[in-house]
Amino acid sequence: MIHAREDYNRIQDPAGKIPADEPVFLLRAQDQLACMAVAYYASLCEQAQSPAIAAKARGHADLMAAWPKKKLPDLPENL
Repeated sequence: MIHAREDYNRIQDPAGKIPADEPVFLLRAQDQLACMAVAYYASLCEQAQSPAIAAKARGHADLMAAWPKKKLPDLPENL
């Protein structure tokens, strides 16, 4: 899998379900914008008639919003 950030390359897919050349994007709860992005994705899923995915995404957005430590998105200095 291809991460958007090199420092996330350590996050692996041990079951091999994600092809090596498939791009992935990871959002962390500490990113103060992440919960909004996931909530928007949930809304898009609802519009696309994917209620099960929408519900999971909305629940995850709520968990992310409740995460106590928040910061602006950033990159490590070496990237």
